Amino acid sequence: MDPDPDNSKKRGFLVAGGEPGMGSWSAMKPVKRSVAVVVRGSVPEEFLIVRRPEDPQDPLAGLWGLPAITLLDGEDEVAAVRRAGHAKLGVELAVGARIGERSADRGGHVLRLADYEAVIIAGVPAVPQPDGSMTQYTDCRFTSDPASLQEAAARGSLCAQVFLDARGTVL
Repeated sequence: MDPDPDNSKKRGFLVAGGEPGMGSWSAMKPVKRSVAVVVRGSVPEEFLIVRRPEDPQDPLAGLWGLPAITLLDGEDEVAAVRRAGHAKLGVELAVGARIGERSADRGGHVLRLADYEAVIIAGVPAVPQPDGSMTQYTDCRFTSDPASLQEAAARGSLCAQVFLDARGTVL
């Protein structure tokens, strides 16, 4: 039996109660799909973090997190990870394993975000990049301290939550 007979998930919508652990909604909500990238450094356990710009509309403004990007129509997650490397960091990435996924109701839509491992194969991370059509970061650095993502996770950052959960860090 098809668990999604009307193909609502394939069209980018979730129906009321349609996702375990997501709660229920009184109407269908559009799904925004995104990916975040755990860019590994040259030292084991190092990963790249980025600082979000100050923006009174953004609950994660000014916090350190992982580079992330929203999928374009028809784009798969791996292609979006590669695009994030170029558009957000100015680097070429080799995409690794999918770490995990979380979803959250964001009011007007449901955000479904997956974290991926990646390594830089060309370039040096630099922010901000010139593409003003998307959020550009104000700073970036490598760290081996997962606690640098705790505040973002506590404020609802799905990418930080997936990363910390995969490491077994208590949220």
